[in-house]
Amino acid sequence: MVTLLINNCCWVILVEGAFQAAATDKHAVEKAHKQQVGDLQGLIMMVQGDLEKPVRQKIMCMITMDAHSRDILDMLVRENVGRVDEFQWQTQLKGMYDAGHKDFVFRIADACLNYGYEYLGNGPRLVITPLTDRIYVTATQALHLKMGCAPAGPAGTGKTESTKDLASALGKACYVFNCSDQMDYQTMAGIFKGLAASGSWGCFDEFNRLVPPVLSVCSVQFKAVCDAI
Repeated sequence: MVTLLINNCCWVILVEGAFQAAATDKHAVEKAHKQQVGDLQGLIMMVQGDLEKPVRQKIMCMITMDAHSRDILDMLVRENVGRVDEFQWQTQLKGMYDAGHKDFVFRIADACLNYGYEYLGNGPRLVITPLTDRIYVTATQALHLKMGCAPAGPAGTGKTESTKDLASALGKACYVFNCSDQMDYQTMAGIFKGLAASGSWGCFDEFNRLVPPVLSVCSVQFKAVCDAI
């Protein structure tokens, strides 16, 4: 996790450094793209060798992240983006060290989220697509506005996995609850108390299965948590 955090921060430094250099060198972003491709090829060469399983998993996660970083740089070159405040760059999840707070933060659009430092193990990471980028913007803006986020869509499209992967990127523990019509307001209250006490994220799958009387009380409980935040 620390490796992926620093890898993301290094990519942000590379791109924003290229934007600054673009004032005098119009090919600065293209050079950054070539450097990113070179770094990615180096990682691919590493996994072709003989590695221990934990190290291989870590490098595979870095390849997944760096492939997305390469695609973003390719898009920045194609669309002639040359400033930090342009929308195409602002909508990316950017890790950086905040010297003022002496802490790592993630910025996306006008949202700034603290890194959670929760150890989540050396697991795989989700491949990031343009749709994933869009849900990241939506979810982080909701968090920034002290609200919840409710992705909707057909089964198996990755709503839960995208939520879990965003939590993983931010170093937060995310607990997934499969809701059923057997759950009452006291069960929901217990879950909300646990999430509030631990500072974890909660992902409520099949939320529409809750019966209307429970859903009614649950909305009041959820508002109480949002108001407290």
